[in-house]
Amino acid sequence: MAASPDEQRAKRILQGFKLNWMNLRDADSGKVLWQSSEDLSAPGLVHEARVPKKILKCKTVSREINFSSLEQLDNLKLEQRIHFKGKLMEEWNFDFGFVIPGSTNTWQSIIEAAPEAQMMPASVLTGNVMIETRFYDGSLLVGTSSLRVFYV
Repeated sequence: MAASPDEQRAKRILQGFKLNWMNLRDADSGKVLWQSSEDLSAPGLVHEARVPKKILKCKTVSREINFSSLEQLDNLKLEQRIHFKGKLMEEWNFDFGFVIPGSTNTWQSIIEAAPEAQMMPASVLTGNVMIETRFYDGSLLVGTSSLRVFYV
């Protein structure tokens, strides 16, 4: 059975999309706490991140993503689902908007932490947190990636 035009478009976008690097900073101090140049957007794998546990003490975290896209995207969006031991804990949505074909872009988002009384310790979270990221162009699902987080 032939792929639909939407499936073909999603495949083209995914083939031309690359996450070049990403970092997490303490949003208050601006200090980089973790960074990676692995393409964490690549589907079909469970990626791993070893993040300093002190990030859990931050009131706000700045996430900076640098990505390249060969294809035009009219409305790039991310939907992230954070699972703990397979159960959905949180869901976050981020909108980037229009992406110029053949461009490299940097996208910064601020993530607010839960109140300290609601935070679980790193020893409980480590290896048990899975972040599922769905990449969309408008309502078209382009791809899904998974990241297991270890707190070190």
